[in-house]
Amino acid sequence: MVNYEVMFILDPTLEDAVKEETIEAVKGIIQTEGEVENVDVWGMRKLAYLIQKKSEGYYVVIQFKAQPTLPGELDRRLKISDNVMRHLIINLDEK
Repeated sequence: MVNYEVMFILDPTLEDAVKEETIEAVKGIIQTEGEVENVDVWGMRKLAYLIQKKSEGYYVVIQFKAQPTLPGELDRRLKISDNVMRHLIINLDEK
């Protein structure tokens, strides 16, 4: 198992229930081939530049352990999600 971290920015106009559902969905994807270690919800933050004509985003960071094949699937699913504006997956073991 490899240590990873995913940070994603949710659309700030989403209702709180939809934000929670999206976070749970990401955790569910991770739990198919790995284990969630820590979920850190940063909440609303100002963006450095406009994304989809929005100046704020709802930040979430999840640290997890998974098989090396999982980040590719997670990346694919986050790209097609309408709720996620941006995301980044980092391999913490490659430092």
